[in-house]
Amino acid sequence: MPPADGYDLVVVGGGAAGFFGALEAARLQPDWRILILEKSTRLLAKVAVSGGGRCNVTHHCPDPTPLAKHYPRGERFLKKIFRTFHAQHTIDWFNQHGVALHVEADGRMFPVSNSSQTIIDCFLEAARELSIEIRMQAGVDRLTGNGPYEVGAGKEKFFCTHVLVAIGGHPRPEAYSWLAQRGLDIHQPIPSLFTFNDPSRKFAGLMGLSVPEAEVRITGTKLAETGPLLITHWGLSGPAVIKLSAWAAEYLHQRNYQFNVLINWINLNEEHVRRKLQAHRQQHGRQVVWTHPLFQVPARLWAALCQEAAIDERTFWAELSWKSFNRLLEFLVRTPMAIRGKTTFKEEFVTCGGISLDEVDPETMACKKLPGVYVAGEVLNIDGETGGFNFQAAWSTAFVAARAMAQR
Repeated sequence: MPPADGYDLVVVGGGAAGFFGALEAARLQPDWRILILEKSTRLLAKVAVSGGGRCNVTHHCPDPTPLAKHYPRGERFLKKIFRTFHAQHTIDWFNQHGVALHVEADGRMFPVSNSSQTIIDCFLEAARELSIEIRMQAGVDRLTGNGPYEVGAGKEKFFCTHVLVAIGGHPRPEAYSWLAQRGLDIHQPIPSLFTFNDPSRKFAGLMGLSVPEAEVRITGTKLAETGPLLITHWGLSGPAVIKLSAWAAEYLHQRNYQFNVLINWINLNEEHVRRKLQAHRQQHGRQVVWTHPLFQVPARLWAALCQEAAIDERTFWAELSWKSFNRLLEFLVRTPMAIRGKTTFKEEFVTCGGISLDEVDPETMACKKLPGVYVAGEVLNIDGETGGFNFQAAWSTAFVAARAMAQR
């Protein structure tokens, strides 16, 4: 029973994990009095901006083991969680709540409305139906007691039997200070999912141009990713770069985001490319190199690579020197770029870091040191690649936490 005038559950954080956990707890325990505390004036803010405003709800990958492989931090932990609640469960949950999802070619899943407002409306309506209370501009700054608990937000105090911590990821360590004060081990929060800045603006004239399958490799490491690559006015973006930023987050933070990359624009083996170029040279010697792109490289990018290789605009393939031939080959498969800094990917700030997974029981999402306190979402030291994986981790951890609270 909750304390007099208290709550059965106080959820700290009005984002994806917080709402999902509150809704599931209310479904399992209809008589519970539940309160969501949100520090800002906006509920579900990250849901609103996800997927360019379409909300990338999850990824079409129902098998727990391959699904867990998309998380640079938390793979082993999440594999257990996903056995209980995975992507197909997410699809079913939204269908049951009147929100149909569709899958795109790359596996990302969105509401058929292609609007994040559909997800927000779904959650808010469900919260109303389940009589969940919501308090805005209530930034929690302390947690006292050992069950029941007192949750403090400025001058306000809220008493409860259970606490669900779902504050999301934050760039500043002080956001986790009230949790650290209760003895929880906090990994330093650092950015994950970001784009690469090239101050030389080597390819700025090609802003907006993309290639469908490139490889981006961080020099001096084994860190590399493949996929679509986008040239921006500040440097590089696209799935290949965003995915690489997640897997290299800790390494790049240590380097203060000063590093070099090598770009294989066509993601093909060097010897294969050499043979293809040699065969084209022999068969089409009277073609001008600049005006006949190969490997489906966009014409403007091909011209830029020819320029980098110091090939004259009027040079025929038959006239191309072996030095220029090798330089063109080199720039096709290993264009160097000096990266100096990063830019947040759209408005979707994702952090690597947060509450150590050693502090939490993956079977219940309960804090081992604080009976009755549960954790869900990005506040944990869990982060995934772009493509709906971070939301899936939020839904899954919140579901497990809600079920465990209801059964406690």
